[in-house]
Amino acid sequence: MMNFPSIQRSMGFKKWTHVVLLLSLLTLAGCSSTPEKPAPTALSDFQAKWVIGKAWTAQLGAVSSPLTAHVSAGRLALVSNNGLVSVLNSESGALEWQLALNKPMTAGIGGDGVRYAVITQANELLVMSQGKEIWKSNLPALSLTSPLVAGGRVFVLTSDRTVLAFDGATGQKLWSQQKSGDPLVLKQAGILTTFQENLLVGLSGRLVAMNPANGLSRWDVAIGSSRGTNEVERLVDLVQGVSRFNQVVCARAYQTAVTCVDAVKGSNLWTRSAQGHVGIAGNDSLVFGSESDGKLVAWQRSNGQVAWQKDSFRYRGLTAPAWADDQLVLGDELGWAHWIDPTNGLTLARTLVDASGLAMAPLRVGKNWVFVAKNGLIQALRAE
Repeated sequence: MMNFPSIQRSMGFKKWTHVVLLLSLLTLAGCSSTPEKPAPTALSDFQAKWVIGKAWTAQLGAVSSPLTAHVSAGRLALVSNNGLVSVLNSESGALEWQLALNKPMTAGIGGDGVRYAVITQANELLVMSQGKEIWKSNLPALSLTSPLVAGGRVFVLTSDRTVLAFDGATGQKLWSQQKSGDPLVLKQAGILTTFQENLLVGLSGRLVAMNPANGLSRWDVAIGSSRGTNEVERLVDLVQGVSRFNQVVCARAYQTAVTCVDAVKGSNLWTRSAQGHVGIAGNDSLVFGSESDGKLVAWQRSNGQVAWQKDSFRYRGLTAPAWADDQLVLGDELGWAHWIDPTNGLTLARTLVDASGLAMAPLRVGKNWVFVAKNGLIQALRAE
């Protein structure tokens, strides 16, 4: 049985509840009893091609999905489950400033190196700078996606599929745009990023390019389509973690498809069926993704044909992969970090970060890879 992220209802925006009954329909479809979760595939022997060294470590508060970290201007920013905001020097791991908000978080942290933004369980957008809160604003609904801080503004995607823009200095709301969609949403981070002069947003199963000045749509492309006989099976949402190279942007629709689009023209280049729930990464020729059962897949960026796939990590709970500087890296729920040969999927190196498991995809920070464990341990590792 696969591990599915929690799903929440996007109706009645003041109250949010887990849809346990509907999840059971998905789990029990076609069978009379719930099977046990398959045992994780044991790690196989490999010939190490890289030596993994430890650059620095830090210990912060516990972290769990959908919280994510952020890197900008030589700083690594994180927020813990209970609202401990920490900004570290990304090269040394030294703490630059810290602020205890003492509020449970629902989304990760976003920033531009000067201002940082988080979202609390009470639907508050809080913006900080140099260890001090500078303004806050109440949101119309829950948000599970890290705020985007760019161009002197703070952008937010809420779970009722509303996109909002605020002035970064004053907190004044500049505009708000809402799109209709399915009544259910994933309890995980969605897509909120930039491409050239566009704000790229995942709204239901569509990738939408918005004008950041007013929120008006410039184009939108279907990444995945709704299907099934009940609300859960018809759920289609885009998940955080896109792959961008030149003008091609590739994204994943939850348990449905991986699609690459021409982000200048706003046209679909190809779509391939894919059963995954975490984001993707890629280089100039390949797009990499981990499926929900732990299968690792590489698609040709040009046409979507499968270049290779590996079953070596089945049921290990893989994070989204990350690509930078000719290195393909990912982690798993058992706490291991893996360096993978991008040409064939073979393991080049691996190391245990922490047995509590990895809370998010690896982050490239300078010449290091940063891994965040669920218990709050942060390790910066270097492969040489």
